[in-house]
Amino acid sequence: MISNETRARFDALVAKYPERRSALIPILHAVQAEAGYLSPEAIAWVAAYLDLSAADVMSVASFYDMLNLEPVGRHMLYVCHNLSCTLLGGERLIRHLEARLGIRCGETTPDGQVTLRRMECLGACGAAPVLQLDGVFHEQMTAERADALLERLRSESA
Repeated sequence: MISNETRARFDALVAKYPERRSALIPILHAVQAEAGYLSPEAIAWVAAYLDLSAADVMSVASFYDMLNLEPVGRHMLYVCHNLSCTLLGGERLIRHLEARLGIRCGETTPDGQVTLRRMECLGACGAAPVLQLDGVFHEQMTAERADALLERLRSESA
């Protein structure tokens, strides 16, 4: 499930912390990057590796929006829907993306390419509305700019 190379990285990471459990979040991110999401087997593996209970690991994994407990698309698209973004068009942007992608927030396109999610705050209120695509922030988003991002994804996938 976890490659030997990744496990070696974890060994080096754990050595930097005074307690093994302190490496939990970076390890969860790395497991997710390798496996695509945090399956029950991945949660159990991390728990055993860090000498924690699966419940301890799950409590952290289920708390953070950027950690996925179910399969997601190849591309993650988060749209901020906090106050600043909502006032400046964030909800309109979400509705536009839902219509364009043919899915609702929280779903993945049938081809498995894009998962669309709301994010409570992406921390860029001065540049609202904001979306994050595969970890890259795109500020002052419009429907047209969002369409251009989706077209770029489609052309890269072809």
